[in-house]
Amino acid sequence: MYGLVRDVLSEKGKTVHTVSPRASVREAVRKMNELGVGSLLVVEEGRPVGIFTERDVLRRVVDAGRDPEATRVEEVMSSPVVTIRPETPVREAMETITTLRHRHLPVMDGGQVVGMVSIGDLLRWVTYYQQREIEHMTDYITGRAPA
Repeated sequence: MYGLVRDVLSEKGKTVHTVSPRASVREAVRKMNELGVGSLLVVEEGRPVGIFTERDVLRRVVDAGRDPEATRVEEVMSSPVVTIRPETPVREAMETITTLRHRHLPVMDGGQVVGMVSIGDLLRWVTYYQQREIEHMTDYITGRAPA
């Protein structure tokens, strides 16, 4: 109904910011701050092994009293990674995020990471899609729609 994940990626872009599992938490946080993002895909030998998020920093580093310089991303990242494909319907991606309580889903195609969608990306997409549908229906009902 809302299209496919590939449609969302074509609109938002396919850039995926990554970090090594052996990077320190301090390095990862610095990178997230520089990029203005809330998560990094943890990649080893070209494949995703985890996701490192602001929530991981708060819960598993700060609240646990760990030293961000001495703690490696692999020690505190969210894992395992649940991935989706570009052909995944947006509705199914939203159900996956909601059911698993994940905020980010890497998009894989042929063993390669081709993008990442967040709950925010999907909600923006669905809202935009619904707004367009409402405008089309309104135009149709009021007679403003092209014949």
